[in-house]
Amino acid sequence: MTLIELKFVLAVAQERNFRRAAEKCFVTQPALSLGIKKLEEELGVSLFERNRNEVTPTKIGEQIIAQTNIVLEQAAKIKDMAKHGNDPLNGLFKLGMIHSVGPYLLPEIIPPLIKTAPHMPLEVEENITATLEQQLKNGVIDAAVIALPFDVPGIETIPLYDEDFNVVVPVSHPWANRKSIDADELSGEKVLLLNTGHCFSNQVTQACPELSRKGEVLQGNSLETIRNMVASNLGITVLPAMATVSRYQNPLIRVIPFSKPAPSRRIALAWRKSFVRTAAIEILGKVMVEVGAAQVQLSRRA
Repeated sequence: MTLIELKFVLAVAQERNFRRAAEKCFVTQPALSLGIKKLEEELGVSLFERNRNEVTPTKIGEQIIAQTNIVLEQAAKIKDMAKHGNDPLNGLFKLGMIHSVGPYLLPEIIPPLIKTAPHMPLEVEENITATLEQQLKNGVIDAAVIALPFDVPGIETIPLYDEDFNVVVPVSHPWANRKSIDADELSGEKVLLLNTGHCFSNQVTQACPELSRKGEVLQGNSLETIRNMVASNLGITVLPAMATVSRYQNPLIRVIPFSKPAPSRRIALAWRKSFVRTAAIEILGKVMVEVGAAQVQLSRRA
């Protein structure tokens, strides 16, 4: 068993394709296939199920891939110690964010991060929770900003901030001058939400159960697209608090809080337990906690 063979395994797990995995590893496809076959023979198990369209890990393959991540991270730590003098704040950090957080949190955390960790640039991946979970387990990203619950074996989380949900309606809507809205009132409206697969849409329908039973729900690709659709009088929507601070206000819409207790969510930072740059996680968490608290307070004044 060699580190090269383990890197082949991880590449195939990430790409779900032998050709793309070989390109990623800068080897020929036969060389990669041979390396994985050799490892499978040594271990006496099949790591992947192969078919025409996709390569998927077997059950034992998933466990070995998880351990492979740990082994390769520990090996990489040796190189990092030599290259950066064991400075975890020196070097690229790959951060994932769910779509309903990224556009609002990211611009706020960059300035303080530049001050506190000037040699740790961020590479950001926005995606749905299920994809970020897979990328996190496979080592494609170092950490992810997600909404709880996020119970994944081998993954640690720390809460960052809580944010309420708000109702957003066109200025011409009968609710435009209301002080608050009850969650069950949404079932009588045309409600615009993110496409299926986004955790925020699931959280809204869980908080407003009558909506999924009796309401009319239309789907959009992003919260900003949906906000503009509301401004065009195509329906109403629900947005997280951070998306309703004053900078995102539009004269064609009104933001109305839910009646207490308002539906809300808890945003958290998640990373692999085996991840060695713990100081980087601490810095990110500290900055996000401070920024999140400040932005949620601004949303309450908006």
